Amino acid sequence: MVRLPSPLLSLAIAAAMTFAGGAHADEYSDVDRLFSAGQWAEAVHKADQFLAAHPRDARMRFLKGLAVAEQGKNAEAIAIFVKLTEDFPELPEPYNNLAVLYSKQGQYDQARRALESAIRTNPSYATAYENLGDVYAKLASQAYSKALQMEGSNTAKVGPKLAMIRDLFTPKASPLAVASAKPVTTAKPPAAPSPAPAAAPAPAPAVVTAKAAPTPPAPRATPAAPVAPPPPAAPVSADAAQEAQAAVQAWASAWSRKDVEAYIAAYTPAFTGGKSRKAWEDERRARIEGKRSISVTLSDIETRTQGDKAIVQFRQQYSADALKVSSRKTLELVKVSGRWLIQKESTGS
Repeated sequence: MVRLPSPLLSLAIAAAMTFAGGAHADEYSDVDRLFSAGQWAEAVHKADQFLAAHPRDARMRFLKGLAVAEQGKNAEAIAIFVKLTEDFPELPEPYNNLAVLYSKQGQYDQARRALESAIRTNPSYATAYENLGDVYAKLASQAYSKALQMEGSNTAKVGPKLAMIRDLFTPKASPLAVASAKPVTTAKPPAAPSPAPAAAPAPAPAVVTAKAAPTPPAPRATPAAPVAPPPPAAPVSADAAQEAQAAVQAWASAWSRKDVEAYIAAYTPAFTGGKSRKAWEDERRARIEGKRSISVTLSDIETRTQGDKAIVQFRQQYSADALKVSSRKTLELVKVSGRWLIQKESTGS
């Protein structure tokens, strides 16, 4: 049985998709325990019993979708996640898992569209960006393969590109290459091999990694110059860490009281959320003002500072109307005119 990639599944569950209904925590835990133990049929059965009484419960539907996917029932799992995107379009995780399932079937265009929807829903969803990069790499592989089949194609030019793309996914990747949650480091392209004879296009050549030439030893007569010790690291200011943390708490407070102007002012003027500044501001304004009530609380806060930069990591408990979501979040801040402002944010890190 082909399994969905575990890095994505663990991220999806860790994101907690915790909706209203804390009284059902035991039922969620039971299904999650069965799923983690590989007892997917039992997990589906338990989820169905719960959903018979609570058919709109998003978290249980999400857990059922994971278990169904592990059973290899892709079409049924896709239907579950599609319905979740229709009923809860504000959640990025169902889109992300749809992309995983589409990729498993080689439907990379549909996977791309699903991931783009996840990013539109949450512009800080780092996993979706990483998976989208892998999908683009797979689409590039298909395009290069097609180019090699075309009459008159430049084999010497296209072949190395195709080989390099394939090397990204062999042998470490599963059939679901989109599942990789690690960023891909692009190496310097190797030199192109000699052109193959025109009469018979050669298969894609293998990528050869050149080894660096060994450094010649220094002459015995000349002793090596002593290496100066590195300068001591600048001490971390406790006041700076407290100030950065206070700025993040103020950001969460402005969000909770629906003070859009104070919320937006917590970001650097250059922050765009992956779109134009105006589009980002309009989207955030609509989402915040469109809720009857919002509560954002932070816990497990860790702060690191270096000069005028700070990284604050925490667990965020977000609730708005009937929706409750718990997730890990990272904010990168810079000091601008004496104020700590957010320049980058990511979820699930």
